Amino acid sequence: MKNRRENFLICGIVLIVFGALFSLGVNIAMGGVVGISGIVCFIIGMSIPSKMELSPEAVAEWKPSIERLPDAGRFMYRVDVTMDEPIKSTILCGPCGHLETVDGPRPNEYTCVSCGRVLWLDEEE
Repeated sequence: MKNRRENFLICGIVLIVFGALFSLGVNIAMGGVVGISGIVCFIIGMSIPSKMELSPEAVAEWKPSIERLPDAGRFMYRVDVTMDEPIKSTILCGPCGHLETVDGPRPNEYTCVSCGRVLWLDEEE
């Protein structure tokens, strides 16, 4: 079964809600059993470790979508920095749609190599 943790957590929340509704409208004993089952499922879900992470190869090969960004009074740009090793910064120039990958964190200043626009300077921010 995939995503066991998430399935137990969702099941637990749903059972807790149904238990509360059953205890109000149908039968207190039935609502109690369903509610306690929901609490047990929720505790089991919280104790299972999550396996939702990217492999190192997927992190190294990740790139954002290439698209032109709209002008909003001034030109826009987008900077994405990976948080896992290897740390890479991808810079998307809004006016021309050029995507460049730079090793390391976000640089202090950047000029687009395609259209020649200065996207940011450190003293600007």
